[in-house]
Amino acid sequence: MASLIEVRKKIQSVQNTKKITQAMQLVAASRMKGFQRKALSSRAYATDLLQLLQSRQEALSESPYGEDRKEGKTLFVLLSSDKGLCGALNAKLFRAFLQSPAWKATPRDQQLVITIGRKAAEAARNEGIQVIEAFEGIKETFEPLVALELVKSIMAYWDDKSCKAIHLIAPEYVNPFVFNTTVKQYLPFTDEMLKSHALPQQGTVSTSDHLYEPSQERVIEALTLQVIQSLMTQSFFELKASEYSSRMVAMKNATESAGEQVRSLTTVYNKARQASITQQLAELAGAISAMEQSTL
Repeated sequence: MASLIEVRKKIQSVQNTKKITQAMQLVAASRMKGFQRKALSSRAYATDLLQLLQSRQEALSESPYGEDRKEGKTLFVLLSSDKGLCGALNAKLFRAFLQSPAWKATPRDQQLVITIGRKAAEAARNEGIQVIEAFEGIKETFEPLVALELVKSIMAYWDDKSCKAIHLIAPEYVNPFVFNTTVKQYLPFTDEMLKSHALPQQGTVSTSDHLYEPSQERVIEALTLQVIQSLMTQSFFELKASEYSSRMVAMKNATESAGEQVRSLTTVYNKARQASITQQLAELAGAISAMEQSTL
């Protein structure tokens, strides 16, 4: 009888776990939809700004953000979630980071790493990688002021010429079940950088008759800063959309697994209970038979 009680307690425990995972699945699905809309709209906005810069590469190469530096370190910005229970999202991002050609080609003493998200900082520390700045606990609303603060911190390494290139490692949301890990150049704004963002092909645009106020240099500089901020915002929303879609799938699998375990434990419980009843009936029948024989 003690084994029946243990099995029944285990069934109740798994059922409680199933309720929790099912609730987390519903919450993740709801939040994923909101971040999906934000990710797709910010992606379109960032692409339009990049195309605008692409048509002005001549002026861009003369700006501080188009400078092709030969000396300096390489800065890597690694995005991840603050929480777990989101499948293999963080592991895939960190693997893409370590296996990227840019990371492998950079000597260890020339590597700079900034992490956004607690899981990225933990993974880097576990690998013995020094993190110069770690941002954690960023609100999911991601107000413009927060984005500006992050961009300012990253751009500081470019402005003081501490690095020659900046690479961003982030997920690219595809659908609720698929995301891609991407390693894209963030700075400088070169032809290779623009090509890495897979911009749609466009015809030749003449810019000779354009008027700039106050000057072409000031306009290009302001535009590049706007692009950098939009790329950061887009990457954050893509991260959150991928995070919640991964969590939704993970919790769905956990809920289904818990359901199968409940059914398996219920079968074991019913068999043990049936065996116990059969044994009691057999003992009762034996006792009645013994009593009848003693009366004869």
